[in-house]
Amino acid sequence: MRKVFVVISIMAALLLSACSALGDINNSVEYAAKATENLTYLSNFAEKAPDMLRDAALNAEVKENLEAELASLKEDLSQFNDIEAVPALAKDLHQQLVTKNEAVITEINKVMENGQLTLDKLESSELLPMIKDVQSLLNQIEELGL
Repeated sequence: MRKVFVVISIMAALLLSACSALGDINNSVEYAAKATENLTYLSNFAEKAPDMLRDAALNAEVKENLEAELASLKEDLSQFNDIEAVPALAKDLHQQLVTKNEAVITEINKVMENGQLTLDKLESSELLPMIKDVQSLLNQIEELGL
């Protein structure tokens, strides 16, 4: 669906011969791709985290992998939050994503002590429900037609 939209958008931009319109479309498509990638990463983490959490209690290597995943997730969310080229059409949605990403980052900080994961804190945290809540924004991105 997105490919069709991109093709139609590019053709319309060429017909109008408006360079700025093409730039706006490219910006919108790039932002949508970044937002979708961000949400897909969160979704993938939410799917595998319960198994990793269960296994981390028994296996130090799995715990280290989970720590690395959380650190990577935190970094990726921070980078997404720093995006400056947000299309006007997506500004409100981007602000919602930033707010939710910041809440997830705060929750990650709570379950990590000096870079070490505290499994008990993670089990009782709101991290996974928060991530699932952020995933609901993917539908909004798709509805924008970006």
